[in-house]
Amino acid sequence: MSAANSHLDNTDLLTTEGDLAASMVAGINRYLRRATAASIERRERHWKRNFTSPHRYLQSIEPNRQHFQRLIGLIDPRLEPDLQVLNAVPLCGDPATRIGIGAGYSIYAVRWSVLAGVDAEGLLLQPDTPPNADIVALPDCDWTPEMAIGLAPGVPPSAHFARRLAENGCRVLVPLLIDRSSTFSGIPRFRMTNQPHREFIYRAAFELGRHLIGYEVQKVLAAVDWFATHAGTRPVGVIGYGEGGLLALYSAAADPRLNATAVCGYFQPREDLFTEPIYRNVFSLLEQFGDAELASLVAPRALCIETCDHPAIDAPPPPSEGRQGAAPGIIRTPSFAAVEAELTRAQDLIATLKPAPSFTLTQAADGLPGSDALLTSFLLNLGMKKKLAPLKKMPTSYLKNFDPQTRLQRQFAQLLEHTQGVMRQTEFSRRQFWSEADASNLASWEKSSKTYRRRFWEEIIGKLPKPRMAAKPRTRQIYDEPTYRGYEVVLDVYEDVFAYGILLVPKRIKRNERRPLVVCQHGLEGRPQNVADPAVDNPSYHRYACRLAERGFIVYAPQNPYIGQDDFRVLQRLANPLKLSLFSFIISHHQRTLEWLASQPFVDPARRAFYGLSYGGKTAM
Repeated sequence: MSAANSHLDNTDLLTTEGDLAASMVAGINRYLRRATAASIERRERHWKRNFTSPHRYLQSIEPNRQHFQRLIGLIDPRLEPDLQVLNAVPLCGDPATRIGIGAGYSIYAVRWSVLAGVDAEGLLLQPDTPPNADIVALPDCDWTPEMAIGLAPGVPPSAHFARRLAENGCRVLVPLLIDRSSTFSGIPRFRMTNQPHREFIYRAAFELGRHLIGYEVQKVLAAVDWFATHAGTRPVGVIGYGEGGLLALYSAAADPRLNATAVCGYFQPREDLFTEPIYRNVFSLLEQFGDAELASLVAPRALCIETCDHPAIDAPPPPSEGRQGAAPGIIRTPSFAAVEAELTRAQDLIATLKPAPSFTLTQAADGLPGSDALLTSFLLNLGMKKKLAPLKKMPTSYLKNFDPQTRLQRQFAQLLEHTQGVMRQTEFSRRQFWSEADASNLASWEKSSKTYRRRFWEEIIGKLPKPRMAAKPRTRQIYDEPTYRGYEVVLDVYEDVFAYGILLVPKRIKRNERRPLVVCQHGLEGRPQNVADPAVDNPSYHRYACRLAERGFIVYAPQNPYIGQDDFRVLQRLANPLKLSLFSFIISHHQRTLEWLASQPFVDPARRAFYGLSYGGKTAM
């Protein structure tokens, strides 16, 4: 140690003032924003596109398609296709099963099988003459199927793209999507939340390798399965707006059977994904896929993009008494130039593919989805050459006292129960997963568990690259107690990313004596001072780091970045699409800190322990 005891030997004096914890979080934020911008160029290393023919192109991108399917949780086997017309819908004035009629088509309430315990529900628009094409039409999730085609109010007629397709001779299936309200989010009589239904399902599915997006893509593809058994060689298309636009793009990227795709009010640069609602969060998505890369999965098939007003989402449902916990998230309409730039990037990715795929961009003059230009381009790519018929009269409804909330609750409950069914099976899934680990003795366990440890770090937590910059340790003494001294420590890890903590060093350590090290970690929204400041008796920690130092241990209390309310949650949202998490940085901090501590003459690197409470306990594990 230095003669003045102002800082440790072989370190610079720490002169930085202010809130180091807040600076740490802000630095990680800057690092992640740079990494997000850089991800666009990094994505190409995951692709090996072959442009010599459309067939070879499809073969070359198949590994990317399969990886994308896993990312969105498209992993459960679908049931045999089966669609039923529902008779339990209250009707008025019509003895048949139709719930309405339009100009040249009939409307039926239908249900089709998807997964074990999960079906899809919606409306089937059946033309009076043999259909020209089969189409899955996906409204925004806050539009019911009835609203989307004009059987219920709420959507301007010019945005009824599903019924316009039916009026032009297509058979159209309009699924119900889980909406953004929070009516059923929670456990009645225990706790309810203001999380949107989409977020509630997302949270239940995420840690099980599933995703609400995957579930709803399954519903789209189950409809395609049914079309395939009842359509012969008819072309099949998908069109969607808002959340339905997301699902249209994702469905076409996941399944090459869809001949043409139209996306309204969704396609754009995706580097601001972290600002969008959390139910759009897909772990490691941006490592391989922005919207342009997903478009390249749609190729060589047709993709029609329309710029229009996106659903205006400023926040989740507001909290109320007994209902809170929703994550922030907004949806904003991008500029036409931004959408055009992303589509140009998509076209550049496949520029040498011959024949060139039909990627088109139209702009809705009134801001509403489903313009004449878009529908004309979409139908043309489905092989329909005739001119688009003008919008016809509104359909007639035979519904009486129909409550769409009952259907929504049924669909919500099915998906929630599917996640719980998967969870109940995880005990057996884990047993199978670990079957190749050899626990017969310590040596065999250490050897056979290396693969599992690597996978946990790289695929679950997210592994950052090895730091290239020097640690440049800075310290300053902040405590001088009868039996130990305390120092603040700062170590560089990456550009803008540093490790910070408090080191307690017992006095009277003999020359060449090395003491065991204990890393003591605070919980959520905590600070190292909570455990290591002799003047602070936090009721949760009771100075336990100080107590260990008094007993002669070297003690290090790191500042972990789960602090700052929503600030650190933004870090998690920024990190996830890059195949990272908050723990990616915590582990890098600990690696750098342990390396530096091991170099100190008073630390025994062979005797190190981690100790933590609450979030700190999770971090220790």
